Amino acid sequence: MCEFLQCCPLLWAAFFYIKSTKTRYLKSLQAVIRTPQLAVAINRLFKSYELLVEKADAAFQKMGTEHATSVRCERHCSDCCHAVFGLFLIEAAYLKKQFDQLGKEEIKGALLRCNRAERGLRRLEKVLQAHEDDPNMQAYAMARERIRCPLLDENEDCILYPNRPITCRVYGIPTKIQGKARVCGKTGFQKGEFYPIFDLDGIYKDLFVLSEELLDGADKGDPEKAGLLISVPKAISMSPDELIYEIFV
Repeated sequence: MCEFLQCCPLLWAAFFYIKSTKTRYLKSLQAVIRTPQLAVAINRLFKSYELLVEKADAAFQKMGTEHATSVRCERHCSDCCHAVFGLFLIEAAYLKKQFDQLGKEEIKGALLRCNRAERGLRRLEKVLQAHEDDPNMQAYAMARERIRCPLLDENEDCILYPNRPITCRVYGIPTKIQGKARVCGKTGFQKGEFYPIFDLDGIYKDLFVLSEELLDGADKGDPEKAGLLISVPKAISMSPDELIYEIFV
């Protein structure tokens, strides 16, 4: 149990990787699988990632049962779809694998929406650079920024909902981020009250380890860069191969 400390838009990640690139159609996940051994390793890492997803879903369901009036997530409530956060490499690769299995029109629409999202991220990057000596101001800017996720379609539905990132799955319940309790401001959780809290910091550590293992098995990948975070637009508009060799080498 943990006292709920803050009720505000969620600051999911203090830093994330932003690098402008033209939207393009992408290579498949197989591009990064250079050896049978690496293919086996990636499948094993994806299974480990799916266990983390199950852990997050179980925590959300338990919270929804025990605090039904406070958990107010519902279809077309897209507040979490406008929050700024980053993905560890293992989650970005998993997301890309699932994204590539969508229909051609869904993929095309999402890639077009990436352009607008990346413009917003570049704008935010300039703000963060302007306050590089003021972490508090950077945190404030991150929490205030609202950038529409390219996976959110014109009907306010997530086109990858069954395979959405872990951050999205636990947005509507109290979570521990950077050692502090945080939750979406649209919930019914009250400041100063005590609630169970989901350790998102712990999940991030696990994602870091999985990303480190992925880079360790990839040709020329640098495991020491496993802490770099990738935006959703970047994750779906680049193949894992491109991510590893452009960002993590």
